[in-house]
Amino acid sequence: LPEAFLDFLQANGLDASIYTPRYIRLKPGLREIEAEINCNLERVAWLPGFFSLPPHLQIANSKAYKEGKIYGIDAASGAAVLALNISGGDNVLDLCAAPGAKLCMIADLLGDSGSVTGVDIARHRLAACRTMLQKYALGDRCRLFVADGTTFSLGPVRFTEWTSRRPWKERKKARKARPELIFYGRDSGVLGTSKSELGYDKVLVDAECTHDGSIRHIQKYEHWGWETLHQRVLNAERTDNLTNLQIKLLTNGFKLLRLGGLLVYSTCSLTVSQNEDVVERFLKENASAELQEIDAAKDWPCKSGRIPKTLRFDPVTSQTSGLFVAKFTKL
Repeated sequence: LPEAFLDFLQANGLDASIYTPRYIRLKPGLREIEAEINCNLERVAWLPGFFSLPPHLQIANSKAYKEGKIYGIDAASGAAVLALNISGGDNVLDLCAAPGAKLCMIADLLGDSGSVTGVDIARHRLAACRTMLQKYALGDRCRLFVADGTTFSLGPVRFTEWTSRRPWKERKKARKARPELIFYGRDSGVLGTSKSELGYDKVLVDAECTHDGSIRHIQKYEHWGWETLHQRVLNAERTDNLTNLQIKLLTNGFKLLRLGGLLVYSTCSLTVSQNEDVVERFLKENASAELQEIDAAKDWPCKSGRIPKTLRFDPVTSQTSGLFVAKFTKL
């Protein structure tokens, strides 16, 4: 690791040796999978359906992975999804959906009712989400939109934003800004309850960040070059731009949440500026937002964030990638 990044870790109280654990999630209903990947899996006691993998094991070419029996997803990311308390019938918005591991977990939790809408600004990354939904046969209740998450405005059921009686100039402007629909499951347009027409029941804002807590991303810099790490993680101007983006994503996600609904904000950054500082600013600007306790976290191996009711996963405490999680409701 370059000296500048080691200094960054030290400033955040972290040891460079923490970037090691790996996890998978089994498709619901499967039990015996070890023989297909030639490995004895260790169950993650605090997270149903998750298993830890030896660092050296490659699953991409395994039969089980190709047949859609296992998902590659970090345990902390799974915890962020569980924090939403998703139940059957919910209409869920994943505002930063690519590359799709959390989106698939949401779809699995919904089962045969409700809907999930995935949004991402990068078309090629959202196309990867579409491929995952098709691979794991989870697309029936899902819509995917290529759109800017800071301005996306479609509700969970009806396209009312585009059919309202507005002046011609406004309708023309709206058509130009219309999100590009690239996937529409056959059951994703089923009308929900009246409460859902007022907004989404659950919203996940897993915001773009510097990814400095992600094991997979840090490993990529060995190939990209460590100078790229300076540009993407340590550059002050980039981090300032990211925090502004994060607050806009969180604000818009909250706008699309129905009264009494739940929103989870998360990042895989270990920094305070992209986590607690964003939450603090958001709460000051949104009087109807209230932080919630994450009930499922009582058995999770994580620490409290610097703001009460927020949580932090890190490789030392949790044996996972780094992740910050905050849960809100709309009063």
